[in-house]
Amino acid sequence: MNSIQNHLTDVTNVLVIGCGGAGLRAAIEVKAQNLSVKVLGKRSKYDAHTVLAAGGINASFGNLDSEDSWLHHFADTYLEGYRIGDPRLIEIMAKNSLEAVSEIDKWGANFEKLNNGKLNQRFFGAHSFRRTCFSGDYTGYSILQALLKKAKSLKIPIFDCEYVSSLLVKENSCFGAMSINTISGERTIHLADSIILCTGGHTKIWKRSSSRKQENTGDGLYLSLKAGCQLIDMEMVQFHPTGMLFPEEMAGTLVTEAVRGEGGKLTNSSGKRFMQDYDPERMELSTRDQVAIANYTEIIEGRGTKNGGVFLDISHKNKEFIVSKIPKIYRQFIESQMLDISKEPMEVAPTAHYSMGGIQVNSDDHSTNIRGLFAAGEVAGGLHGANRLGGNSLAEILVFGKIAGQYASEYSKNLKIVERSNDSIKEAHEEIDCLIKKGSELVVCLQADLSETMWKHCGVIKDEDNLNEGLRKVNNLENLSSSLEVNIGDNNMFDLINTLNFKASLVTAKTTIKSAIERKETLGAHNRSDYPLKKNYSTYNLLSNFSNGDISIKKINTNEIKPEMEYFLKNRLKASESSHKLLE
Repeated sequence: MNSIQNHLTDVTNVLVIGCGGAGLRAAIEVKAQNLSVKVLGKRSKYDAHTVLAAGGINASFGNLDSEDSWLHHFADTYLEGYRIGDPRLIEIMAKNSLEAVSEIDKWGANFEKLNNGKLNQRFFGAHSFRRTCFSGDYTGYSILQALLKKAKSLKIPIFDCEYVSSLLVKENSCFGAMSINTISGERTIHLADSIILCTGGHTKIWKRSSSRKQENTGDGLYLSLKAGCQLIDMEMVQFHPTGMLFPEEMAGTLVTEAVRGEGGKLTNSSGKRFMQDYDPERMELSTRDQVAIANYTEIIEGRGTKNGGVFLDISHKNKEFIVSKIPKIYRQFIESQMLDISKEPMEVAPTAHYSMGGIQVNSDDHSTNIRGLFAAGEVAGGLHGANRLGGNSLAEILVFGKIAGQYASEYSKNLKIVERSNDSIKEAHEEIDCLIKKGSELVVCLQADLSETMWKHCGVIKDEDNLNEGLRKVNNLENLSSSLEVNIGDNNMFDLINTLNFKASLVTAKTTIKSAIERKETLGAHNRSDYPLKKNYSTYNLLSNFSNGDISIKKINTNEIKPEMEYFLKNRLKASESSHKLLE
C-alpha cells in the first residue's frame, strides 16, 4: 500500500499539541468558544512536565504586601530579564495572572490560604514583594490535576500516546499535523483549522537536566522550524542552581528552591557559606542565574563535594517544619538516597532547567508567522528575556494558554476556505519512512554523546572556542545520524520515537550553540567567560531561521517599552527587605 494512504484521518476545529498545563488551558478555552478541540500528547497526561514546577505561581494580589501591583510584577520580570524580554508579553502576563490564579484555585488547585481566606503568598527570588501562591512544594501537580478535572468535565478528548512528527503546511498556512501512536506505530492525519503548539522546551539535551526521559527534547521547536517559524533568543537557557547528583538515574532532578526559601544554606567542602562572595545582600536568595554560576564556580575551582556538587543544608530546621513546608523534597531524598535532610545536608549542582528562548509569537494573540499556527508555554519565546523569575512559568502557561485558545478559536471561526495539500501529507509519511532502515549506529549512543557535548561545550559558563568545538561535534553527530539503525515491530516503536527526538535535539542544539556564539556578551543566564558582564549591556534579540537544513542567526531590535512603563521603572518604590525571597 502506498504510504500516503496508510493512515487514519481525524478532523477538528482546533488541534492542541501537548497535554501539559498550557495545552490543557488552551483546549478548555477552545471548548468555551463552542468549537471542537482535540489534545495530543506523547507522554501520560497525568505526568506532564508541569508537575515538576513545584514552588508556586505569581500573581500580585498584595494579600501580604498591599503595595504590590501588576506594575511591580512587570518591573521585576522586565528588569531581571535584562530588558530583552517583550514588554507587551510581560504586561499581559502581569495583568492577567490574578484572574488565572483565582480561576485555577476555584477549579481545584487548592492553594494554601491565610486565616482570612485569601491566598497565602511567599517571596521568590528577585521579586520585590510576596506574590507567589502555592500548594506546598507541589504547585504544578495541583494545577495539572485541576486542569485535567476541568477538561474531563467538558469531555475534551486527550490522546496521550501520540507523537507528532510533522506539521502540515501549504503556502504558509498550517492545516494540521501527522502523529504516530507511540505503542502501535499507527499514523494519523489530524486536519484542523488552527493548531496550538504547547510542547515544552529542549533542556533534556543536556547531560544534567531536570527533565525526564522523552520530554523537552526540542521536538516542538523543531516542528515549528520545519513549518517556517522563527525562534527567538535560543541561547537563553536557564540552569537551575540545585539539581540532584545521584543516583545516576536521578542526576539533574530538581531540588526546589523552596528549600532555600525556607532557610536552606549553601556551603562548599570547607563549610563556607560561599554566596557571601557572589551576592552578600541576598545570599542564597539571589537570582537564579547568579546562584547557578556561584555553585558552578565553587565546583570547577575545586571547592565542591566529592561527588562534584555543593552542600544544601536545611537540617538546622526541625523535622516537623521541613515535612510541612517541603514534603515532596523530604520524600525524594529518603526514597532515592536514604538521606534524611532534617539530619544531613543534600549534595546539589546546576541542572539544565528551562528554555527561555522559543518560538517567536505575536505579543497579543500568540500567533506565529505561519497562518493558523499558535504557540504557548515554554515552547514560546520572548517573555523571560535573559533570566526567568521563579513562579512566572506557571503563570505563563495559564495566561497564554487561555489567550492562544481564544485566538485560535477566533481564527477557526473566521476561516472561509481551508487550503490542504496531499503533497505535505506525502512528505510527512516519507520523512518517517526514510528513517526505518538498517544501519551501523544506535540512537541511544548518539543521544548520550549529544547530551555530553551540550553539557561540556554549551553549559553554565561558555566561551567562543568551546562553543565552536561543540558545534563541530554536533555537526559530526548529525553526519552519523544518517547511519542510524531503526527497527520497528509490533508494539515496539522505541527506535523510531527516539530517532525522531534525536533529529529534533540535533537541530535545537545547533540553534542554541549558534545563538550562543552570536551573542558575544555575558547577559543573565548566558554567561560568556570571554566577555565579562558590562554595566551598559546591549539590548537586542536573536532570531533563528531554518532553511535547506541549515540554521541562520540575525540580530533584531528589542520591542520598545511604553513611555509610561519606563517612567514607572525609574520611579517605583523598592521593597526594603530581601529576606525570605526565593525563585522556582
